[in-house]
Formats: sequence, structure tokens, C-alpha cells
Amino acid sequence: MPREQSDVSYLWDMLEYSRSVREMVQGRTYEEYLRDRQFRWAVERCIELIGESARNVSRACQDSQPHIPWQKIVAQRHVLAHEYGEIKHERIWVVATAHVPALIAQLEPLVPPPPPPPESEH
Repeated sequence: MPREQSDVSYLWDMLEYSRSVREMVQGRTYEEYLRDRQFRWAVERCIELIGESARNVSRACQDSQPHIPWQKIVAQRHVLAHEYGEIKHERIWVVATAHVPALIAQLEPLVPPPPPPPESEH
């Protein structure tokens, strides 16, 4: 379990963006992904944000979770953010449909559930 509060925040962001990707691609096909530019951009942006959050997780936390492919996640972010011409759509689709669900399973045990909403006073 990560100890630093900032690590928990970054892990939470990674988990939330991963869940968003999973929701977006669920029930969709690669052909739909290729045809729908807004869908592609939304998936790419969430994957980029997963990488940005991963980049900010402390080295100690990363070292304590060696099963998470930190460097690959960050490298994918760099491609999306800086080398747009190098984006391979088939690779992003595999990331979105295979690697992101696996990442969710790796992150869920590390992230505490959100606090319950405050009870309203009536």
C-alpha cells in the first residue's frame, strides 16, 4: 500500500482514468474506434492522463509495486503527448481493451475507497 498521500492521489487518478477507458471501449469495436475521431481522442487523452499520473508516483511506491509496468505506461504517455505522428491506433486499442483492464485489477487493491458523502441535514 502506498504511504505518501500524493501517491494515493496519483494512483486514484490512474484508476479513475482507467475505469473511464474501460467504460468507453466496452461493447465497442476497433472499427468503431477507427471511424469515430472523438472516441479515439477521448481514449487517447485518458491513456495520456494515466501515464501522466504514473509519472508522478514516487520511485518508492513504484518500486513497491514492480508488477505494474510503470515505464511502459509513462512511455505510452510520452508518445501520445509528444510524438503524435507515431501513434499506432491498433496499439492504443490493445492498451485500451487489454492492458487497461489489467491495470485496473492491479490498482484497485492499492487505492482506498472514496469517503462516503456527508449525510445531509434535514
